[in-house]
Amino acid sequence: MKPPGRPLFLARRNYSARRATDAARLLPLVGLFLFLMPLLWQADGGARSLTGQLIYIFGLWALLILGAFLLTKRLSRAADGQDAAAGRPVSTGGSDDQL
Repeated sequence: MKPPGRPLFLARRNYSARRATDAARLLPLVGLFLFLMPLLWQADGGARSLTGQLIYIFGLWALLILGAFLLTKRLSRAADGQDAAAGRPVSTGGSDDQL
């Protein structure tokens, strides 16, 4: 018989926080790939307008900023929940926290 060890599944909160961390790590790579897409369009021989490519790049830029904002918000909520669950005081970001 196996001795009781680590649980097989993570708690939903921990699992969600880890997936959000993974998404935050993957966001720059996905953004780089999507930013390089207009170069692939040019290599394809497609006659896309410069205006359409610029709209694509700036729209993508805005979506990446929004995605980073939402991921940061979600990760900060997860960190606050973990600090509260562990009984540690939640940091307010003041200068006293640096000491």
